[in-house]
Amino acid sequence: MIRKESHWRDSSAVFDQRAQEYNSWFDKSLLFDIELSAIRAVTRPVSGPALEIGVGPGRFAEALSSDFGIDPAFAPLDIAKSRNISVCQAIGEALPFRNNSCARVSLFFTLCFVQKPQEVIAETHRILQRNGCLLLGFVPAGSSWGKSLHQKKENGNPFYEHAHFFSVKGIKNLLMEQDFTLTRSVSTLYQAPGKVSKKETPQSGIDEHAGFVVIASTKTIGP
Repeated sequence: MIRKESHWRDSSAVFDQRAQEYNSWFDKSLLFDIELSAIRAVTRPVSGPALEIGVGPGRFAEALSSDFGIDPAFAPLDIAKSRNISVCQAIGEALPFRNNSCARVSLFFTLCFVQKPQEVIAETHRILQRNGCLLLGFVPAGSSWGKSLHQKKENGNPFYEHAHFFSVKGIKNLLMEQDFTLTRSVSTLYQAPGKVSKKETPQSGIDEHAGFVVIASTKTIGP
């Protein structure tokens, strides 16, 4: 337990210390608009509570009208709270929610920062209601964007020091192993890193060459 706590404190420290800087990055960000458009393309209305894991300053949670947000970094939670999101300092491997209590769980750019992604997905499955939806947005490791972020990590960028980027196959395996069924997906961000100059329309399906992929999956109920 001490080892796990040490890891999430290390990986979240920069987001805690530089919360305002991270929040300001979204202001008038074309990247945010492109990513949000892709997320909305696979998002459907839900009739129960919606949670975002790794909510940060709450930009996506506010746009999607999520009810709750958790994050190991405390400072961003204050910003998310100002956006009328109920927040709690917690980690994805130990969600403070009852079984079958949420209709939707979102993970955007979060899975690459957690210590045990399998446990996060398993916890998500545990708290989702029957036919509940998991929205998972990530940067494919093999894309030009994934390679660019990995290079930033290698160069000592503090935001990516503890990041581990996933391939499309890796994400699919994680979901399948934890009994999720893929229902919808889109890919976007085909402009090169550092050269984003216009909005993009998300393309249906999963493309490992895209800079951002969003997968909507349904909690599988066994016999």
